[in-house]
Amino acid sequence: MNLGHNPVLLRSAVEMLSVNPHGVYVDGTLGGSGHAQLIFSSLADNGVLVGIDKDNEAIAYATTIFTGKKNVIIVKDSFANIKKVLFDNSIAKIDGVILDLGMSSYQIDTAERGFSYISNAKLDMRMDITQLVTAKTVINEYSTEQLVRIFYEYGEEPAGMKIVREIVKTRQKQMIENTGELVAIIRKVLGQGTRGMTAIKRVFQAIRIEVNKELDDLKTFLHDVTDLLNPGGRIVIITFHSLEDRIVKSFFREMAIVCTCPPSFPKCICGQQPVLKLITKKPIVPDEEEIQANIRAKSAKLRVAERL
Repeated sequence: MNLGHNPVLLRSAVEMLSVNPHGVYVDGTLGGSGHAQLIFSSLADNGVLVGIDKDNEAIAYATTIFTGKKNVIIVKDSFANIKKVLFDNSIAKIDGVILDLGMSSYQIDTAERGFSYISNAKLDMRMDITQLVTAKTVINEYSTEQLVRIFYEYGEEPAGMKIVREIVKTRQKQMIENTGELVAIIRKVLGQGTRGMTAIKRVFQAIRIEVNKELDDLKTFLHDVTDLLNPGGRIVIITFHSLEDRIVKSFFREMAIVCTCPPSFPKCICGQQPVLKLITKKPIVPDEEEIQANIRAKSAKLRVAERL
């Protein structure tokens, strides 16, 4: 099995993790195990790597790669459940964690997964194929209000209401089953040109985020992870769209604030102590060479914070 996925900002991300050979590290989004393998190569025999992913194929691939490695723990779960995963494996603290929030190439390119608007396939979009909610569920069962909300919030699509009206009109006649049908509905509303294509990308993103609870999982992870890090431990996160990046950026800044007193106060009375130190005040982005080699890298942003 070869998942054929080249992680974006691979070396930059692992370098920023600043791996201690004797430490405990978590790759919360295994994917094709690119980051995990590079982290593992820096670990001593008493170092530990925990790999987490929702995707069955990612878990199967990582299990094959790390067969016989006693200091590697592979867990099928969401990174949102990092606290439980570590507890279940008797790990109290970690020295670093990495998340790559991008879609793996093998997920996008496997038509039957339903992530791509290029190939016609069943509306699915599940990272975890054992969960019940699919893209088909969202499109056919969500109310008008729910669909409008996710298209605006998760897709930032200004024509969300028009698209939803056409979806509701169509599904009243027959169930919407395939990605091609959804693409046709959006094209009917916004045409065959660039505007229609942009809306298709935004709507597919919105549905995928909703199906997999991506932003909710990220918020839960951030809420829990700081308590799990040893001092000096780092959080390394690669985002691929503004919604994710906004959440990460805001959280890191909030946790790095020294004082919340109004500027007019002569001295600090809030007593707030920072929890994190910003390692990247501005995000690291791929260079032109990497973008040329992998166009999907174009929107990637890498942010890093360190536990104080």
